[in-house]
Amino acid sequence: MNIGKNKAGGGSLRLTACAASALLGWAALAMPMPVQAQSLRTSESSSADLAVTSTDTDGLDLPGSDTTATTSSKSKTTATDTSSSTRLRLGGIDPMTTGSTLDDDLRRVNLRETSVDDLKARQYPDREDVQGIPLGTFTLRPSVNQSINVERNRTGSTNDDRSFLQTDLRSTLTSDWDRHALTVTGEGVWQKNLSGSGAEQPDVNINADLRLDLPADTTAHITAGYQFFREDTSDPNAIAGASKQSAVNQFNAGGSLERDFGLLRGTTALALTRTVYSDATLSDGTQVTLSDRNQTAGTWRGRIGYELSPVLIPFLEADLGRTFYDESHDSNGYARSNQSYGGKAGVEFDLGDKMKGELGFGYQHTEFDDSRLASIDSPTVDGNLAWSPQRGTDVSIGLSTTVQPSTTAGESGYTAYQLTSTLSQELRDDLTAKVTGGTIWRDYPSGSTISDETEYDAALGLTWGINRYLDLTSNVGYQLTSRKTGDDTRQFQAGVGLTVKR
Repeated sequence: MNIGKNKAGGGSLRLTACAASALLGWAALAMPMPVQAQSLRTSESSSADLAVTSTDTDGLDLPGSDTTATTSSKSKTTATDTSSSTRLRLGGIDPMTTGSTLDDDLRRVNLRETSVDDLKARQYPDREDVQGIPLGTFTLRPSVNQSINVERNRTGSTNDDRSFLQTDLRSTLTSDWDRHALTVTGEGVWQKNLSGSGAEQPDVNINADLRLDLPADTTAHITAGYQFFREDTSDPNAIAGASKQSAVNQFNAGGSLERDFGLLRGTTALALTRTVYSDATLSDGTQVTLSDRNQTAGTWRGRIGYELSPVLIPFLEADLGRTFYDESHDSNGYARSNQSYGGKAGVEFDLGDKMKGELGFGYQHTEFDDSRLASIDSPTVDGNLAWSPQRGTDVSIGLSTTVQPSTTAGESGYTAYQLTSTLSQELRDDLTAKVTGGTIWRDYPSGSTISDETEYDAALGLTWGINRYLDLTSNVGYQLTSRKTGDDTRQFQAGVGLTVKR
């Protein structure tokens, strides 16, 4: 009897354990699924599902358990999970969301527009630390810098000094769309002399770029822009002895089409530029009309590249250009409308966030309508490099070659080779130093009456972030224009300012 009672007691214990296990299992299934589980990626979801399946198979394998009942229980569990709106997808990928889970960002061609400190725009519109101003599906980031500056100019024995106020306006407007993208950037500089007689140098630059994401790995860009500036007194085409140089208005428009053909990448682009010159003012108040320099230029460019690897893409590029002057002959009687063609070979490289850029070498020929003007033939070198050797350090280098027409009687123009470089370094979390330097070599054709000249410039700037919306800035710079014939020009400038940004 005692033996029989012990057996009966053991059966009751096993029955109680099975009942308790079943009760805990049903309670776990009845609990709502945590919302955080919805944001798991597909691989995480699949791993979680495998873990659940393993638990259903082995966790209830108690002595005396019924295999049929276990299978039925698992089928009911699967049915319950499928009907739940907060489930983990047991299939791994949901075909209704094109391979993504519930994260909408995975279905976007563009990443969502974020703030400077990586807070999502419009996520908390009432928070004071959100950067940028939400405007519908756009984010506007404006900044205003007010500075006081001194400038010293010397050409030979002539000094031209001044102190002035300068206001810099900068703004960026970016879209936050699922597909396509629109970016509008604007910069403006306004100067007001406090003392001295140096020339004020206002500047306005506005550019817009609409990117269209088309089917078949095709991307189109539609661009437009406007630039206003006053010709520098050190420019070879500037009016000698003018108290106010000509104001230049440039209107730009263009379009490009890029497409991947497997290992091949093709690009074709068209750019139009309209340039209008205002009158210059001499020291005695006389107005000099420069309308004979007004022109319209068009350029076509085509490139084909071969992807040796995702990092290295050699390319070949060709370009054609045509420039039409409003007046068939300038004030000296020369027909300066011209046509040009050229080509280059180079390589693109992309090492991710650490380094990317391109470098190309080629040749360009420019021929003028007037046979009295010599054609300009010049080798070209163009390229750019963006390098970040470590966090907080950014290096950028640019190379460009352009042909500039001349306004001097009998002179066709010159080739300008320009090198620019910038080093930005975060010295502290709230202190950034920026060093810039560059040079321009103006190379005139052989037989020209004008000698070559070289321009050098260097500058150092410091920015101290007082808080999220306020920066203290300072800068100092030096520029030297060296001429083989004629006096050199030296310019020194320094200033301190305050930037308000949003």
